Amino acid sequence: MTRKQIYEVIEIDEGTNVWSHIYDVCMFIIIILSVVPLMFWEHHRYFFYIEVFTTTVFIIDYILRWITADFRLGEGKHSFVSYPYSFWAIIDLLSILPSFHILGESFKILRTLRMLKTLRLLKALRYSDQIFIFFDVLKKERKVLSSVLFFAMTYIFVTALVMFNFEPRVNPFTGEETFRSFLDALYWSTVTLTTVGYGDLTPATDLGRVISMFSSLFGIGVIALPSGIITASYLDELHKIERMKEKDKSKKTAHNNNQ
Repeated sequence: MTRKQIYEVIEIDEGTNVWSHIYDVCMFIIIILSVVPLMFWEHHRYFFYIEVFTTTVFIIDYILRWITADFRLGEGKHSFVSYPYSFWAIIDLLSILPSFHILGESFKILRTLRMLKTLRLLKALRYSDQIFIFFDVLKKERKVLSSVLFFAMTYIFVTALVMFNFEPRVNPFTGEETFRSFLDALYWSTVTLTTVGYGDLTPATDLGRVISMFSSLFGIGVIALPSGIITASYLDELHKIERMKEKDKSKKTAHNNNQ
């Protein structure tokens, strides 16, 4: 198999290469399998075999992408030098390094990087077209979403400031502290605005309860607004992709008919 053929297999499948599609599915399954040991406190011997197998696959995948970097980056021989510094290459490397403690005691220091294995889930983004569409939607609507975020952050800060200055330090009914610091007030304001409301921090005064009610109602609108924007833009992108596919299909059909 030539390097060009390897590149066509390991790159994202667009429905034209069966082996590429199989590779994408297998890699996605292996990525999910690799984080299974992180879901348990106990260390089973099967986890060791999973770690060895998945790490070996990730290393092979990293090497294959490195030796075909010139096809991806299009910079000639310079591609092999610049590829290790690209975003996906760094993610790949950081997801591999924490596993090297299984090779010997000299790699024990990498045990502290165990949680970096969660970066393997970021590798899965490479194999999902829907994720890239979602990122395109966020980029397209970034100005509107930034405005909503700024408005929400301002509201959180203002309500936290009001509650922190008007609420008593000690709840007169329970005798417990209300807001020990401004960070507590920010925490309360955030969970109230997002309508989560854990109930671990509650206002003691009537004014505080009124603010809390308005904050919860306001939070519904703040959460619903960006959700509606993203959903509408996402559907619009999907429709555009479908129309492009139909046009390409029509062109291919017309070309075949002309022949």
